[in-house]
Amino acid sequence: MREDGKLDYLELPGGDLPASKTFYGAAFGWKFLDYGPEYAAFDEGLDGGFDAQAEATRTPLPVLFAHDLPAMLARVEAAGGTIVKPIFAFPGGRRFHFRDPAGNELAVWSET
Repeated sequence: MREDGKLDYLELPGGDLPASKTFYGAAFGWKFLDYGPEYAAFDEGLDGGFDAQAEATRTPLPVLFAHDLPAMLARVEAAGGTIVKPIFAFPGGRRFHFRDPAGNELAVWSET
């Protein structure tokens, strides 16, 4: 159920759209609905937060979840992602950051 004031959609630059779709499909099993040759929608769930230590000029950082963080890191690399911050601990768990084929930075986290 959608509610006023709640995060509802995250739009990222797609770059080479077929490469982006292939990457997210291979790494995370995402499915897409194409709206013409230049737009592909996904529906994969979303929560959010603010990082008070992040630079004001940084773009939003989408954070995905994984039960097995090392296995997910391997999947991201195998799909063509570039690891920019290897697995590290943070309050609440561990995570890593990567860039997708379009250059977007994302993170993947786990509670353990």
